[in-house]
Amino acid sequence: MKVLMINGSPRAGGNTSIALGEMEKIFAQEGVETEILSIGNQDIRSCIACGRCAETGKCVFDDIVNEAAPKFEACDGLVVASPVYYASANATLLAFLTRLFYSTHFDKSMKVGAAVAAARRGGLSAAFDELNKFFTISGMPVASSCYWNSVHGLLPGEALQDAEGLRVMRTLARNMTFLMKSIQLGKEKYGLPERETGEMTNFIR
Repeated sequence: MKVLMINGSPRAGGNTSIALGEMEKIFAQEGVETEILSIGNQDIRSCIACGRCAETGKCVFDDIVNEAAPKFEACDGLVVASPVYYASANATLLAFLTRLFYSTHFDKSMKVGAAVAAARRGGLSAAFDELNKFFTISGMPVASSCYWNSVHGLLPGEALQDAEGLRVMRTLARNMTFLMKSIQLGKEKYGLPERETGEMTNFIR
């Protein structure tokens, strides 16, 4: 099993990295392969809804989004982690995820998703909810923990003092591993749920 972990922080070794590192330890113990992709310090422009990805199968802006696409397709689970600067996930990460999810047309259903947020104090739950929407629109089960998936810290390294937050990260990794393994067994025995296709409707006709 493999988990792709997206670090949306521009700071190497910061509190977002600490949160992912705590999860990575548990994944290693559980025999789950991980890859961390740090995108927070890259120049990533937002989606312009040009529709070219529907024709070419990839985003028109050929950057780390297109590099990440095959990794996303190959993984069993996706962890998305963001620092919180103003009651929201990092704008660079949101641009990355919007283009990644929109431009990739492979079936994402039953890949397990988990969102993680790191902040000094507030805005964590808002960023957490914001990130989870990428999973739920794609048929991806969302992994939970023993609290909202977050750690606290302002200065780099302060998250190491957040004992509860680190426990949340470890629990999240264990729950995510269990869910991925359970889904794999379910696929083998029952297959994937039936998917309906149908007309897309708008509010204005």
